[in-house]
Amino acid sequence: MAIKKEQLRRSFIIERRDGDITLPDPDNNMTPDQVMQFYSNTYPELVTSSCQGPVYKNDGMTFTFKSTVGTKG
Repeated sequence: MAIKKEQLRRSFIIERRDGDITLPDPDNNMTPDQVMQFYSNTYPELVTSSCQGPVYKNDGMTFTFKSTVGTKG
């Protein structure tokens, strides 16, 4: 019996005050930080964000991009 290797599906969420945005994985060979940089042209707030996660659920994992602007600490 052979072991089947599967890659988990990834999703990325931008947390925003006006509602979260779920982004598809542009390339599963990219690191989460590379994905954040990839989307930063479309979503400029990602330039000052940090990546949190992954959170594993069912057959996938979710990374969350949170803005670090305006946070103390």
